[in-house]
Amino acid sequence: MGAGQGTAMLLGGVLGPGMLVLPQLAAAAAGPASVLAWAGLLALSVPVALTFAALGARHPDGGGVAAFAARTFGPRWAAMTGWWFYGAVPLGTVAAALVGGGYVADAFGVDRMAAAAALLAAAFLANAAGLRTSGRLQLALLGGLVALLAAAVVTAAPHAEATSFTPFAPYGAAGVASAAGVLLFAFVGWEAASHLSAEFADRRGLVRATAVALVVIIVLYLGVCLTTIGVLGDRAGTTAVPLAALLEIGFGPGARPVTGAVAVLLTFGAINTYIAGASRLGAAMARTGALPGWFASGGEPGRTPLRSLALLAALSVPVLFLAGDLDVLMRATAACLAAVTTVGVAAAVRLLPAGRQRATAVAATALSAVSLACCGFYLLVPATLGLLATVLVVELPRRLLSR
Repeated sequence: MGAGQGTAMLLGGVLGPGMLVLPQLAAAAAGPASVLAWAGLLALSVPVALTFAALGARHPDGGGVAAFAARTFGPRWAAMTGWWFYGAVPLGTVAAALVGGGYVADAFGVDRMAAAAALLAAAFLANAAGLRTSGRLQLALLGGLVALLAAAVVTAAPHAEATSFTPFAPYGAAGVASAAGVLLFAFVGWEAASHLSAEFADRRGLVRATAVALVVIIVLYLGVCLTTIGVLGDRAGTTAVPLAALLEIGFGPGARPVTGAVAVLLTFGAINTYIAGASRLGAAMARTGALPGWFASGGEPGRTPLRSLALLAALSVPVLFLAGDLDVLMRATAACLAAVTTVGVAAAVRLLPAGRQRATAVAATALSAVSLACCGFYLLVPATLGLLATVLVVELPRRLLSR
């Protein structure tokens, strides 16, 4: 893998359909001051991304953060990390489906929940049939998302007004922290560098790809957040489809149905890929004892892990109909994935050599801990999953074996 393809893969790990709605959720939480949350999390991304790149280059391991946690902190932390990641998938895929459903509802007048359910059902059926989004198609969809965000910024930015940024912080520091809690959804994924490390022909290519991906994310995210506030003003925190609103200002009313159709493709591609990866993750966790062994079936190359897929579907249905609030789902997902990131960079403090790399890992750990605190009440989600993993995967088997 070269630096160009590696950059695209890293962007695919971080940039997702959540960007279609996160500017609105952040603005609703903090008003114009949400730009401070964006800027703070972008600052966090630099040491986190560089730490995972260094970790991947020095310790290539496809097992990702769970493998680093096992090597550094032991089986208990490895089990918790696996459960955080696996548990976040039903939450995150349902959130993505609701994002797509919202744009479909706005563009075509259909019911949002019905559209979200249809997207989820189509993705699960496609995976059960063995149809997954190809790497080239996924990269094409990623390019479509980047183009859509860039078009919204470029066409709408001339309509921005300075008065849209006043009052700047109507909800104070608490609002900024709340915005950061939901925006974490758009900043997790840098651990993909450690997964991809063995695929690079030149390990330095991983570092170059990470640097380029960081620049793209910084420019794109700052452009989106500043344009959303500057152009939409008070509407930034109330419209359910901020990107469609920006494109309508830039291109006219005809942009809405086009944006709705593109949103369907983007969200379906992302959901399909997440489900495919998560079903295989579940089978792999079952092989290592992190899930019951019954779920390991079908995890072999060329087969479909139907049992793990069925478990994900069984978890996703109640999430959709019982906790279908987009803000709640994104915050819960972000809390789980932020916990994974924090464990990963903390492991790097031990695994990386003393000097600049370890200092970067220390900074990444400290900043990740601060961002984790912004999740507030939603930390109960990874805490509950971690407790279950500790009891069911580590302590209970140990006690049974000691008898």
